[in-house]
Amino acid sequence: MTPRRAALIGAMMGAIGTLTAAAGPQPLKFYGYAYDLGSNRYLYTEVHDQRVDGERWLGGTIAYYAADGTRLGRKTLDFSQDPYVPVYRFEMDASGYLEAIFRVDERVYMRRRLRRGEELKETAVPRLASMCADSGFHALIRARFDELMSGRALHLQLAAAGSLDSYKFVVRRVDDGLFEGRAAVRLRVEPDSVLRWFVAPLELRYAPAQRRLLEYRGLSNIPDPASGRRRDVRIAYYAKPPNDVPVLPALEP
Repeated sequence: MTPRRAALIGAMMGAIGTLTAAAGPQPLKFYGYAYDLGSNRYLYTEVHDQRVDGERWLGGTIAYYAADGTRLGRKTLDFSQDPYVPVYRFEMDASGYLEAIFRVDERVYMRRRLRRGEELKETAVPRLASMCADSGFHALIRARFDELMSGRALHLQLAAAGSLDSYKFVVRRVDDGLFEGRAAVRLRVEPDSVLRWFVAPLELRYAPAQRRLLEYRGLSNIPDPASGRRRDVRIAYYAKPPNDVPVLPALEP
């Protein structure tokens, strides 16, 4: 796995849930459970604490916890400058790895630090049509969901702070199936350029009626604490906590 692949796929990982139809800002709190894609061994839990206003995602936080309950890292999100390109900050607790988008106007301003003590690197890329970044990738899919269901491909530009660049991707509907006994549609996401030869596609499963993400399969944005490598994972947003999750971090009240 190359650093570029890690940055590209990691850029798509983030806060995912079902936006509510209630009027006024509302809290949205839920968990994601990450498993090793090969062995199906439980790895960590995502704790989501989001704010939504109807179909509008306002912002929030994601905290990542290891199996023993130790916090691995945290992300903050703010969609006030763009509905699909959030201002965000993601930092790993142990290594001090940091990536962020800190401003959005006619350009998208990004910074990155590989480990604590190193100098921050910054750049800016043009803010293009159909651009998204980090968790805004999910928001853009929701906004264009009907097009995907009709069989049309969604072409997008992904701003990836982890690699201080932006890239073309394409999303396509693959097939339909079930998740926890419910209808689910499978989407495939891959580079829309020669990068497809070097970056493996990822797969998403959505509940079509609610446009809710049920499962992610691809590269994790959380590196293995022992090796520092990013693993291929399956992250499931189950309705109930799985029995093999030893410690369930508390949601904020």
